Amino acid sequence: METVKIIRAAVADAPAILALQRLAYQAEARLYDDWGIPPLTQTLEDLRAELATLTVLKALSGAELLGSVRAGLDGDVCRIGRLMVHPEHQRQGLGSALLRAAEASFPAARRFQLFTGHKSAGNLRLYQRLGYLPVRSRPVSPALTLIFLEREA
Repeated sequence: METVKIIRAAVADAPAILALQRLAYQAEARLYDDWGIPPLTQTLEDLRAELATLTVLKALSGAELLGSVRAGLDGDVCRIGRLMVHPEHQRQGLGSALLRAAEASFPAARRFQLFTGHKSAGNLRLYQRLGYLPVRSRPVSPALTLIFLEREA
């Protein structure tokens, strides 16, 4: 594999990011037996709007899109979301690299926050390995509780 570079995504990247998102989040949909999760139902129009308001990064190997992440500053808290890596390139450090790049994009942040589902053991391990600690949980349905994790800057 070529060297991976992480750069800011543009509105023109929206269709490719949405396609990757739909592929990458199928594992979560299977895990929770819920094919109506927001990453799978998000529209191209909604993603284009996010690209205008959030920092969206993409990981590329040559021209191939391998991953993406979104982040935005809310006061002194950087909220990170939709961290995704192509299923064929997972467990190679790309998720960690994207998360660290998102954090580096917000040097004024005092805290970083993200969330994942309670059954998403791989996500929870990754986030905790990178210094994120669970701070609260929120039941969404009988099948899903969101776990919010934070890390001090």
